[in-house]
Formats: sequence, C-alpha cells, structure tokens
Amino acid sequence: MEGTNRPCSTPALEDRMIAETVCSAVSVAGLGIAAVTAYRKRFLAAARIAAYSLVPIGLVMTGVVGWLADTAFSPTAWAGFVVLGGAWLLFTSTRAVERRRGVGTRKERKAAEAAQREAVAPSASAPSLTQASRPAARPAAKPRATGSGEDFSDIEAILKKHGI
Repeated sequence: MEGTNRPCSTPALEDRMIAETVCSAVSVAGLGIAAVTAYRKRFLAAARIAAYSLVPIGLVMTGVVGWLADTAFSPTAWAGFVVLGGAWLLFTSTRAVERRRGVGTRKERKAAEAAQREAVAPSASAPSLTQASRPAARPAAKPRATGSGEDFSDIEAILKKHGI
C-alpha cells in the first residue's frame, strides 16, 4: 500500500479549494446569464452582468479568496475584527455626541456664527427664516374663469377624487 500515502491536506487548503470552486461556478453562471441577455439584444445589461460575474474569478486569481478563507477560520483574525468594530463604534458614538452638543473646534464655532450672521437680512433685527416671519397656510386659490370658455370640471373632479 505504498501508493495510498497522500500528503495530509490542511483544513485551510480544503476551505480555499471549496471557496475557489464556488467563485468559479458563480462566474460561469453569471457569464451564461450575460450570454442569454446579449442574445436578447440587451447588450448594455449583458456587459454589466458580465462585469459583475468576472469579479469572483478575479478575486480568486489575485489571492483574495485564499486570504479570506485563511482569515475566516482564524480566531486571531476574528478577535481583530471585534477590536476594529469596537473602535468604529467608539468613533461614531463620540462623533454623534459631539454633534449633539454642538461642540467643535474654535474655527468651526466661528464659521457657524458667521453663517448665522449671513442668514440675517442686512437691515433686519431677527433672522429672516424664522417660523414667525413665514406666512400661515395660504388659502387655496379659486380657479379663474378663462376667457376662451374652456371647461375644467373633469380635471377638478379628478383632483377632488385624489384629495388635491
């Protein structure tokens, strides 16, 4: 039984081979769909589908899939992803609190004050875009009678039907 001695394959190699096979199958299926789409004279869509379907095989050829397969089963890599997620969470939460408080650098505060001064009309004593200066709800304009004698009753009925 000398011929049955095979080198021991590692789980990472088997995982990589499975991932490469799946990526290759996805690419072939996508190219088939692109061919059918091109046969139906939709060349732009076919080119787009072909581009998307070539991405998985390109990732296999560059080695990204092998790296991902090795990384997916590494506890150290997963711990690294958890640390990166925690850092991202801290960063976004501090930015949200900073925005809510209105705290910023001195330059940001001065720029905000200048922007608020520009929002005020030159001779006005209050900002020109406040709720008090806006007119209340305008009354609906009554339809004017045209001199040509056109009848818009059917249009009005449609508008009333839709609540306009």
